[in-house]
Amino acid sequence: MIDCRHGVGCVLLSLMLAGCASTSCDEPLSGDSCRDRQLLHQNDMLQAKLLVASGDMETHELASALLRRAESEDELGEVAFYQAILMIREGPQTDEVLSKLEDAAQQHQPYAVALLYKIWSEPFLVDEADPIRAEQYRADYAELDVAKSGYPSFEKALELVNGLVRTP
Repeated sequence: MIDCRHGVGCVLLSLMLAGCASTSCDEPLSGDSCRDRQLLHQNDMLQAKLLVASGDMETHELASALLRRAESEDELGEVAFYQAILMIREGPQTDEVLSKLEDAAQQHQPYAVALLYKIWSEPFLVDEADPIRAEQYRADYAELDVAKSGYPSFEKALELVNGLVRTP
């Protein structure tokens, strides 16, 4: 059982569950099969998520390498989202972060949409809040399949991104 009182367990569980969907394989199983690539992609993403969630700056290089390797198989916007988190922690790269998050949001990555809401509502990373833009991201989140299913709720998604962008 994961202990959610301290936040870390909940963040890790949320991160792992967020990427459970996978693409289907139309290829027959053989040598370097589609299924093998799927499993390797899932492994790279799981390791990268754990490294990112740890907040340890010394693991950023390995997390970045895993994310780059997973990039070609990513259809969920996860790679761009986690790359943006690493960029936020490494310092001011606002244009690149926003670009990564927009790419992820276009792929319906719920945490990217929640983080874009945070950026424009607080403001965070930007000089000035944009309430209209922030509310558009909140509305976009409501249209995502995950929001319609109720998990993660918008509030839980914001809680998770707040934990990820907090300075370790």
